[in-house]
Amino acid sequence: MKHPETVASIRNRLFLLLLRAFTLVVSILLVFVLAVTAFFAYFPSRFNPLDRIPLIDRLTTYYRISGTLAGAESIMPPISREFGDELWQSATLLDDQNRILVYQGQTGGPYVGQFYIPGAQDTIIPLKIEGEIIGALVFDQGMRPIESRNRASFLTPVIFISIFLAILTVLIGLLLTRRFVMPLSEVIAAARALAAGDLTTRVPVSGPDDMRALSDTFNHMAEALERSDSERRNMLADIAHELRTPLTVIRGKLEGILDGVYPPDEDHVVPVLEETFLLERLVEDLRLLTLAESRQLPFEYRDVDVNLLAAKVAGLFQCEAEEKGIRLGVETAPGTASAQIDPQRSEQVLGNIVSNALRYTPEGGDVNLTVTKEPGQIVLSVSDNGPGLPSQDIPHMFDRFWRGEKSRSRASGGAGLGLAIARQLVEAQGGEIHAENLPEKGLKVRISFPA
Repeated sequence: MKHPETVASIRNRLFLLLLRAFTLVVSILLVFVLAVTAFFAYFPSRFNPLDRIPLIDRLTTYYRISGTLAGAESIMPPISREFGDELWQSATLLDDQNRILVYQGQTGGPYVGQFYIPGAQDTIIPLKIEGEIIGALVFDQGMRPIESRNRASFLTPVIFISIFLAILTVLIGLLLTRRFVMPLSEVIAAARALAAGDLTTRVPVSGPDDMRALSDTFNHMAEALERSDSERRNMLADIAHELRTPLTVIRGKLEGILDGVYPPDEDHVVPVLEETFLLERLVEDLRLLTLAESRQLPFEYRDVDVNLLAAKVAGLFQCEAEEKGIRLGVETAPGTASAQIDPQRSEQVLGNIVSNALRYTPEGGDVNLTVTKEPGQIVLSVSDNGPGLPSQDIPHMFDRFWRGEKSRSRASGGAGLGLAIARQLVEAQGGEIHAENLPEKGLKVRISFPA
């Protein structure tokens, strides 16, 4: 790139923008997961699996079987910790009337059978069956109830896993963001350079497939703009060159007449008039070419027999061919070769091509017009046995102001607009035109119209 500072600035801005957006999304998801986890952990319900700790389950199952919590100490093994008996040794069990059944793991003592008076720091876990309170477990302030430990043991790995996944996601996002930000910043910087007039700007093709496609498309667009700008500049230079020659002649003749160098007779006025005719034809060709290129030229489509069209054009150029000693022949297709085209515009196209062929065919040579039928199209070919063209010049044959011989004069070679007009008129009617060298010598121009 020719603008590294611009690319770096755009890249940093895009990277920070995408990073903030990505971090915000990850943060929202992390907060949501933790909030849902905390809700289920600290707001128990009958469906909350955190509330179904082993000690509670064991006591409620005992109640379902015996219908009372009295004697529940018999189901608590003295050694196993699976059901939380280490808490049972310091727990107080109450019945549904809030009377003490077991006091700190013991069924005897002065407090058993008394109504329980809760302390300010005591933790009370109600025992329920289908929403009905059947008793409670009480732990003093020095103990963490098993329910709290169970929730803590659940929340701790969830928090750590959530944070780890968030960090991992951000890192992956950073890598993916860089893959998109790098080529995108190149395209934005190149677009700015292109808008500023630097038509040579191109974008390195890199990144994912979509970004590579974007870079390729941008480069094709830049190449088309550069080519169009070059053609515009060349066209203006060619127009200036074509206008300068007749204007110089006209000016020189008129100044000579005014200064008395030339007498104002027919021999000196006629060349001036001829140059004005050339200027008029050049201006008309430019107008026609511009209208054809912009698809604003009106066409009157009719069902035209291309055989008759070829014979008519050959008749128009027959005298010129005889004067140059050139044989002009026509070979038509059998039957009727019909196409929906504008007869006047198509005649102009064929006339330009035949005129060009006669110009470069040597004396004693041949120019042939051939009409053939192919699937879905009618093909009209004009071939000669002249010198042909170098292969590198054939793609430029239909360009504006192009001449095969760069040194030849306008008088012998024309303004170089005839074939360009022919191409535009053919393509505007849905046809195709191209040229190729013949193996035996000469040039062949092929025009095809939809049948």
